[in-house]
Amino acid sequence: MADHLLQAVKLFCERERRVLFRDLDITLDAGEVVQIEGANGSGKTTLLRVLTGISDAYDGEVLWQGQSIKKARIEYQLNMHYLGHAAGIKSALTAEENLRWYAALAGRKLDDRLWEVLAEVGLKGYEDVPCYTLSAGQQRRVNLARLYLLPAKLWVLDEPFTAIDKSGVAAIEQLMSQQVKNGGSVIVTTHQDLSSVANVRKVSLG
Repeated sequence: MADHLLQAVKLFCERERRVLFRDLDITLDAGEVVQIEGANGSGKTTLLRVLTGISDAYDGEVLWQGQSIKKARIEYQLNMHYLGHAAGIKSALTAEENLRWYAALAGRKLDDRLWEVLAEVGLKGYEDVPCYTLSAGQQRRVNLARLYLLPAKLWVLDEPFTAIDKSGVAAIEQLMSQQVKNGGSVIVTTHQDLSSVANVRKVSLG
């Protein structure tokens, strides 16, 4: 049997002597979405930090295509986008500069769609102003533009709909659908109804 794209095996994690999850198994294959659900404080963000390799405060294994993410760290990071709670941008840079900076970190060059994508995410007219002048929702849109411009097999999204208006929510859902259609995969924490997105499987914490 072929290896799963991503697999978590018997994960255990506790915080301040409280068990967040125990014996947690998750599999994710190409073309799938795993939606992590749970009440506030149930460990959703902690789980994503474990799955992305940001946190090593856990027991168990996380495998990328059958290999530990600790051993395949570079390959894993090059094939994964993580969008956390924070906007994830440098506030002194413009939207354009932030995206070019992300691309340089990944060893990629942005194509001519940069300005088109910034317009698609609702930032037309704000491309070249410092990000500290943008609203919280606009700053999150700068980060979301990465998904349009820098392809990756896996997206890990922590509450991507926060501070996003109705049209932005629809755009993100459409983007997730396209990722799945193209054979990519998504792990997402959200209370949003994702019925418009194909191949969604739910995992509940707590």
